[in-house]
Amino acid sequence: MIDLTVDKFKEECGVFGIFSKEAENVADITYYGLYALQHRGQESAGIAVSNGKEIICHKSMGLVSEAFNGEDMKKLKGNAAIGHVRYSTAGSSNITNAQPIVTQYKLGSMAIAHNGNLVNADVIRELLEDGGSIFQTSIDSEVVLSLIARGAKKGIETAVFDAIQAVKGSYALVILTDDKLIGVRDTYGIRPLCIGKMGESYILCSESCALDAVGADFVRDVMPGEIVIIDKDGLRSLNKAEKTQCKTCSFEYIYFARPDSTIDGINVYESRVKVGEVLYEESPVEADIVVGVPDSGIAAAVGYARASGIPYGIGFIKNKYVGRTFIAPSQEIREKAVALKLNPLKSNVEGKRVVLIDDSIVRGTTSLKLVELLKKAGATEVHFRVASPMVKYPCYFGIDTPYRKDLIGSNLDLESIREKIGADSLEYISIKGLLKAFNHGNDFCLGCFKGIYPMATPIETSKDYLER
Repeated sequence: MIDLTVDKFKEECGVFGIFSKEAENVADITYYGLYALQHRGQESAGIAVSNGKEIICHKSMGLVSEAFNGEDMKKLKGNAAIGHVRYSTAGSSNITNAQPIVTQYKLGSMAIAHNGNLVNADVIRELLEDGGSIFQTSIDSEVVLSLIARGAKKGIETAVFDAIQAVKGSYALVILTDDKLIGVRDTYGIRPLCIGKMGESYILCSESCALDAVGADFVRDVMPGEIVIIDKDGLRSLNKAEKTQCKTCSFEYIYFARPDSTIDGINVYESRVKVGEVLYEESPVEADIVVGVPDSGIAAAVGYARASGIPYGIGFIKNKYVGRTFIAPSQEIREKAVALKLNPLKSNVEGKRVVLIDDSIVRGTTSLKLVELLKKAGATEVHFRVASPMVKYPCYFGIDTPYRKDLIGSNLDLESIREKIGADSLEYISIKGLLKAFNHGNDFCLGCFKGIYPMATPIETSKDYLER
């Protein structure tokens, strides 16, 4: 009876790339890799393939299954490919802004796909336009492509290195030329990127679950600031960037990544279960059942139940077959479609004190409806527990977050939020507790909780700010 995505941070994007020594149908492998990364973006999908002489690209709006048909795939023949699934964080949602982006440059053809957000893209775009560059899209990725093309006379590897020295922000890039696949990760490793191998083929992708989907073996994560070059001679690494501490986006583990992925040495599912255990240590409550909000709150609910001894149970049934409600033609139809998405399991919650676990609260609108649904189904008490610290600040590095005025944690204190959502009690895991649950030597980007970011924000890199 509720659309769970309304009150969530929106996904970023997913990237996939493969280079094979043998000429084989790499497009099919890329297709299945993107399918596994579909959770990272549902607005558009695209694949670009190199046959050694040219790059052929097909992209379309919609899900991976909607974007390609048999005829499309037959045209994508070659030995190297990159693919992309998109949720727009920079640039509007239309086919022009769909990725990969392909261009012709001094050394031949080149395509790029990007996950993340460049905080100084507007400044660089303006400088390039002043120099005569013409842009076809409004997205960050084309800025990087233009920078690489400008430096092509130095060779592709130097051009890529010089380009990423100029850009600031978060990025996981896959770049395809006529004879190379190149992967780049930002200097803080905010956005994930990993390396896999399947026979003699190398793969780059946003999450390890995509490697599992195509039958590839995980090799390692791309290091922060690293440039990986894959060609007929194998894999080489350029890591000339100044060494920085890895600050992976904490929301990858809290919400974005698939539970079966491992990112920078941390298994996503296990980290979510541990968060639930620590959440109980910090915020115990007497109750009869622990319920997780599908799907991202379930692992933390399992952890909370395990630590507390309170039985875990299914509290909501999610209809997995309801289409994306935003494409419905009228508001009335949209509202009816939303009402089909989630329904409380009355037999499990009626007459019981319920601990309700969700991964986060962003606006608070969904939390209110969840509590209402449980109480309407007969729950005597609803104790809300949140598997992330209070979100108080926007993200500037590839997540589509609301303005601060729309973040409930930025405007209300804990008790006021509890009253607003109608819960009998409300507690969030602390930042210290979150880091304890991750239990890893890595550092993390915690900007949306603390307002302290690994690098300058777009406000600090704007042209007006720079010219003060």
